[in-house]
Amino acid sequence: MSFSTFKLRPHIQEAIKQKGFLIPTPIQEKVIPLVLEGKDIMAKAQTGSGKSASFVLPILELWRERKGEGKAKIKALILTPTRELCVQVAEAFESFGASLHVKPKVVSVIGGEKIGEQLYDIQQGCDIVVATSGRLLDIMSKKQIDLSRVEFFVLDEADKMLDLGFEQELNAILEALPAKRQNLLFSATYPEKVQMIASKITQNALSISIEAESPTVERIFQRVIEVNKENRAPLLRQLLRENSWERVLVFMANKRSADNIAVKFRKHGFLAESFHGDLLQEDRSWTLKSFKERKIRVLFATDIASRGLDIEAVSCVINFDLPRSSEDYIHRIGRTGRAGKEGVAISFIDHADKAHFALIEKRCALKLDKEQIKGFELTGEAPKKEKGSAPIKGKRKSKKDKLREQNEGASA
Repeated sequence: MSFSTFKLRPHIQEAIKQKGFLIPTPIQEKVIPLVLEGKDIMAKAQTGSGKSASFVLPILELWRERKGEGKAKIKALILTPTRELCVQVAEAFESFGASLHVKPKVVSVIGGEKIGEQLYDIQQGCDIVVATSGRLLDIMSKKQIDLSRVEFFVLDEADKMLDLGFEQELNAILEALPAKRQNLLFSATYPEKVQMIASKITQNALSISIEAESPTVERIFQRVIEVNKENRAPLLRQLLRENSWERVLVFMANKRSADNIAVKFRKHGFLAESFHGDLLQEDRSWTLKSFKERKIRVLFATDIASRGLDIEAVSCVINFDLPRSSEDYIHRIGRTGRAGKEGVAISFIDHADKAHFALIEKRCALKLDKEQIKGFELTGEAPKKEKGSAPIKGKRKSKKDKLREQNEGASA
């Protein structure tokens, strides 16, 4: 199948060719025709499967078909969990719509940038808004955005948005949208909470599930290195010197450790930066752009970089600190080995990490050899588990008691 099968208008076809897209990915093949038919969609697809184009292309086609005269009205609202994904989706609308005689006016609504400029762009008239929910609600509270004519509502990375408290924000956004609209939901997983959110948005969506053509792990050479915590940084420096990895993404447990280690690696002569949610938006954008352009070789990041970011050809992913869950492990290592290319993923573990990593292996159906590097061997013994004392009934407040206290405080 080629993109011409979808019968998109010639100017969109031209933009597709210019971007080097030849054959639709499985999700594009299934979703694009259904969106063009006006169906609601609940699609299950992994990051890197080409899902953004699966909604961007048909929305552009239908928008152009229905485009009226006069000042632009917001016809499409796309919500994403991170600022970076928001910018990426907005850029996709602009690049795929670049050859149209009338180009869509696209506005990114994200935190970390001046709200005044975003308000001005909205008031001047726009067709498509791509937003993070927090900043969108800020603008809605100022009564400076009209969502009453939205025809397409897209929720991207729905399961990730749940982690950010989106469940509480959804009702306010849905109240501002017209009841008649097309709903498109995309998520890597559909646990019960995501299904509950989906039921609030649409009652008649078609379910589309795309399994990866080959599991992520098959294209990624996974290594597990046993090393004491204090030796992880020196070992990483040695690995960087021994291997010709061009882009290395290193996952850290928190923002502070990402900042600290980036400073130390720069002192050792490495092109290194940190990447996390506390950075100013312009710094986040600059860092990501520099990493993509190979001006930064080593990016020390929190899990903000584990999903949604379109970074091509990451040579190696390092789990400096282990992720909390097996799902996060798969998302992290999935930043390499993309688009059919091979990649390397290395996890550092010490005695205290062994049980947790064994659980990750079990849940991911993996069994990886543990190795040690000469000069950085794991020493010492595993800490002995101490049996805790039995809980004392009534010691902690129950959820009901806490809720009662909150209500009393609120009414006082």
